[in-house]
Amino acid sequence: MEILKIENLTFTYPEQEKTVLDSLNLSVQQGELVVLFGETGTGKSTLLNMLKPDLAPHGKKTGTIYYKGKELDQLCERKMASNIGFVIQNPEQQIVTDKVWHELDFGLENLGEDSTVIRRRVGETANFFGIHNWFHKKTTDLSGGQKQLLNLASIMVMEPEVLILDEPTSQLDPIAATNFINILEKLNQNLGLTIIIVEHRLEEILPIASHVALLEKGMISHKQNPKNIGDKLMNMKDGGAHPLIKALATPMQIYHALGYHGESPLTVREGRNFLSNHYHQNLNES
Repeated sequence: MEILKIENLTFTYPEQEKTVLDSLNLSVQQGELVVLFGETGTGKSTLLNMLKPDLAPHGKKTGTIYYKGKELDQLCERKMASNIGFVIQNPEQQIVTDKVWHELDFGLENLGEDSTVIRRRVGETANFFGIHNWFHKKTTDLSGGQKQLLNLASIMVMEPEVLILDEPTSQLDPIAATNFINILEKLNQNLGLTIIIVEHRLEEILPIASHVALLEKGMISHKQNPKNIGDKLMNMKDGGAHPLIKALATPMQIYHALGYHGESPLTVREGRNFLSNHYHQNLNES
């Protein structure tokens, strides 16, 4: 089932002539985990913000975004708030209350949910994310990783159907970032949550992604299985390799540097298996 559809989306910021998004088209199926990929300044954050109407930037917009077949702009505020969740880069900027428990129930209170429903959902969410042990802590006492986890939990307590994340691990240490991505995998695989994410830790996010969407010149030029995106980047229309090939996971870079085509290994284990099998195959042939 198609949950989000973008048709001919064009956007220009005020007093600017150059379009940031140019007749962009993208379809996202329910349950997909889509990594939005592109060079700096290609409009990734702008596109994500336009998928959450209350975050959409000011400017000239044409085209249409659909959510479950209905125009996104026509959804009621309640549905826009609860059905589409958004996690930003800076954990500090998204937290609005002083205590962990209050942060968790803040969104549900604003939606006017019954107190019984709020208590149940907050309890279930705290247990799911493993934050019940610091339930009564002040939000100012949390680490960066804990704050971002709390931001995610505060969104998930409202039971969204789509989760949008704009480089959510950019300010986290490697361990916290890995834990955060592992939770995203759990949400996608176990709960069927649709996720659209911009993330620079490609070695960790690509193995759990269902698709990678390449954004360049304001358009989605490719939407591929992660194992095939390297092949596309190595064989662009001008005959050369795309600069972003250097941003791919190391096993993918090695695979294509050796001159191979098609589906590439994504993880270190897959890369080691590929090299081992290839090496022994060459020995036998010689």
